[in-house]
Amino acid sequence: MRGASVSVLSLVTPGRSAPPPPAGLCQRREISSWLARWFPKDPAKPVVAQKTPIRLELVAGKTYRWCVCGRSKKQPFCDGSHFFQHTGLWPLKFKAQETRTVALCTCKATQRPPYCDGTHKSEQVQKAEVGTPL
Repeated sequence: MRGASVSVLSLVTPGRSAPPPPAGLCQRREISSWLARWFPKDPAKPVVAQKTPIRLELVAGKTYRWCVCGRSKKQPFCDGSHFFQHTGLWPLKFKAQETRTVALCTCKATQRPPYCDGTHKSEQVQKAEVGTPL
């Protein structure tokens, strides 16, 4: 039969499932070592940058990037430290809806990121060293 082709579907008989794919096709590939170094599988824990929030005025319509990792030297905003220190964490990008003064979290333990919710007053945060994870 010249030009005839057999599809996988024609090999399956009614009532039976298709044969398993060849070995190795369904296996998850590991990330190459250089990628794994820059994008770790398990992200680092955020560190306490400060034990008090930073009050500042956000401008309506402006986009901000709040530091999630706690390693930025420009707290409470990101300076890219998460990338160069291979944390696996990324900044929280948000847009101010209105111009107003807010308190942005720097202990990195808030339940309402990027805004302070008072968690910095907890015994756990107050006992932690600045620069260490909770």
